[in-house]
Amino acid sequence: MNIVKPENVLILPGWQNSGPGHWQSRWETLHGFRRVDQHDWMTPRRGDWIARLEDVILGSDGPVVLVAHSLGCILTAAWAQVSRSTARVQGALLVAPGDPERDELRGVLPSWAPIVRDRLPFPSLLLGSHDDPYCSLAKAQSLADAWGSRFIDCGPCGHINAESGLGDWPDGLALLRELTDPKDI
Repeated sequence: MNIVKPENVLILPGWQNSGPGHWQSRWETLHGFRRVDQHDWMTPRRGDWIARLEDVILGSDGPVVLVAHSLGCILTAAWAQVSRSTARVQGALLVAPGDPERDELRGVLPSWAPIVRDRLPFPSLLLGSHDDPYCSLAKAQSLADAWGSRFIDCGPCGHINAESGLGDWPDGLALLRELTDPKDI
């Protein structure tokens, strides 16, 4: 396994993007990781987001690691189902998946349900929270099982975002290192 360059650690925010206080944005600034900018953060279309992720991965020099939050986790599974570039992914850190199958989200995220539940063809860690308002712990565990991800229970941590008060989130960065540094695997 190759060590991934910082610019090949791809940040995949969820619906409405990740603001400046979000750990994803902080990691981007602190460590030189690269955000996959979507064309429309407010009205995300699954096909558009998949195509954009594919473009960025194909344009990367070397292996990549995906760092997904919320709808970014659902994007990872949807992309992996249709891409021929999955061998370029060394691993994925999937944090607080959103649940677009919930009644209150179906209307605003219509192209995202049903969630793709195929096994991911690369190693992954999925982190869930007991009090996530966008995805129950049971649903997060179910997605981890379907995707073949190692599940990590973060306890009561909300949506594992800026409002969770994680700051630079060193514990999350340690988990990311499991996917990027072969000596830690």
